[in-house]
Amino acid sequence: MIADTIFFSAEVVLVYMIFWFVVAMIKKRNDVADIAWGLGFIVLTLSLLWLNPVTIRMLVISALVFLWGSRLAIHIYLRNRHKKEDFRYQKWREDWGKWFIPRTFLQVFLLQGFFLLLIATPIVITSASCCTGLNWLDAAGVLIWLVGFFFETIGDYQLSQFLKKKNHDEILTSGLWQYTRHPNYFGEVMQWWGVFLVGLSASYGWYGLIGPLTITFLILKVSGIPMLEKKYKGNKKFEEYKKTTSAFFPWPPKK
Repeated sequence: MIADTIFFSAEVVLVYMIFWFVVAMIKKRNDVADIAWGLGFIVLTLSLLWLNPVTIRMLVISALVFLWGSRLAIHIYLRNRHKKEDFRYQKWREDWGKWFIPRTFLQVFLLQGFFLLLIATPIVITSASCCTGLNWLDAAGVLIWLVGFFFETIGDYQLSQFLKKKNHDEILTSGLWQYTRHPNYFGEVMQWWGVFLVGLSASYGWYGLIGPLTITFLILKVSGIPMLEKKYKGNKKFEEYKKTTSAFFPWPPKK
């Protein structure tokens, strides 16, 4: 049952990413991939609810994923509308030249689909597992998820309000941003550790560890913090902020 569920999940994600690749080519905006990210988990979760018998644990995870994915997609849509394509995708468009279309499919959409599948491992495992009652691990998982949802939602809101009135070289150092340079990324990671804990009591639940480990690695070492902070390299205000403020875990600022 698990093997069938994994294969089905891969098919769903592949079709989903092909659809968004076509949308990107039509709109000439590869940053639609950012909107597709959160919605992809919702589509996969709904598909798994249709495929396998529904359990109470799967319903809990589905609710968490729906809240996370829909909020994130709406936030990114509102942030990007009426703006040019995100700077990361613009640079790739320039760098890839004549190979832009195949590399867009492989390195943006297909690769994103691969990571989506890895991060969704707790969802897939829970969907394929037999029904067991909820326990303290599920409660702990929901609590951790709520902490993450708070940090990501409030962090994104504070940043959006700041960007509406900031001067060119100003840095956000108030609110949650005085305790961590990336409260939204911290929240993102915490939510997936929460989902993992909810699914941990399912059969083969430990395999779900692949999900939070993947998103933690991506945020800390690849496409999250490193890529964003590279943009501020040489900014004196950011360098001062960096000296006093934790990169990831919330912590009182250094004196």
